[in-house]
Amino acid sequence: MNVLWLQSGGCGGCSMSLLCADTADFPALLKAGGIELLWHPSLSLASGAELVALLEACRDGRQPLDVLCVEGALLRGPQGSGRFHVLAGTGRPMVDWVRELARAATHVVAVGSCAAWGGLSATGPNPTEACGLQYEDDRPGGLLGEAFVARGGLPVVNVAGCPTHPGWVLDTLMALAAGLLSGADLDPLNRPRFYADQLVHHGCTRNEYYEFKASAEKPSDLGCMMEHLGCKGTQAHADCNTRLWNGEGSCTRGGYACISCTEPGFQDPGHPFHRTPKLAGIPIGLPTDMPKAWFVALASLSKSATPWRVKSNATADHLVVAPAVRKTRLK
Repeated sequence: MNVLWLQSGGCGGCSMSLLCADTADFPALLKAGGIELLWHPSLSLASGAELVALLEACRDGRQPLDVLCVEGALLRGPQGSGRFHVLAGTGRPMVDWVRELARAATHVVAVGSCAAWGGLSATGPNPTEACGLQYEDDRPGGLLGEAFVARGGLPVVNVAGCPTHPGWVLDTLMALAAGLLSGADLDPLNRPRFYADQLVHHGCTRNEYYEFKASAEKPSDLGCMMEHLGCKGTQAHADCNTRLWNGEGSCTRGGYACISCTEPGFQDPGHPFHRTPKLAGIPIGLPTDMPKAWFVALASLSKSATPWRVKSNATADHLVVAPAVRKTRLK
């Protein structure tokens, strides 16, 4: 399976994350999965006329193009001309190249939230008119339009995240190479279900604190960060705490609140990332599928039943009270 990888408006962070794939031999991993990387801006030697010739061959069908990966938002400005981002050596806007190559590709993959929804590149007043390949925030459309379907029968596959986990990207490419990714394997926002049907909350090491609503009050505290510190792990679709980064880490395990970077619009939450907005003392953003009345009742009961150990550790930067030693065998 041939893969062409282009970078548009963004920081290149998804490519940097890709290099953290859990392997000692990245090229061999791709080869073993049946993937040939035609070109990548950071990993390939070809440039200038060689690259332009490759792009033209892919566009014209002389070079088969199985997957077009786009990283970064598509910059349509100024005034829809796309001239804010001209592909070097071609004199043509990147958005024109992406439109043409997307029509030639069997599959199109948006790598990262910028390519999927516009992401950080589209934040605030968005002077560059940045958008995603097939979405603009959570609104279908984007650069290619709501009705776009690649030749392989799928819409743009949105491997969202800021950045993406390397496993999400590689598993998506390998599933496409094996013919194992169908429309049923995508969620309502066209994200692969193997990671998007999970929540960051699943597997979080702070779950005991969450259950008792024992909350952290400052960034170094061990407690749950949902109530005060802006954590959206109960709402964010990703498997970050079960598929760890570099085999051992995640945002919440590093003491940072989940900002829901796999979701459309995460870049403009309407409040500081490190604070939880509240109404009458109740967090506005509640766990997925939980009615507000249930949460209020559960939180009240949980707080009243919080063990001293959990309450003490929640507002400390280290374990101050260890679990009690008890006999656990049945009597």
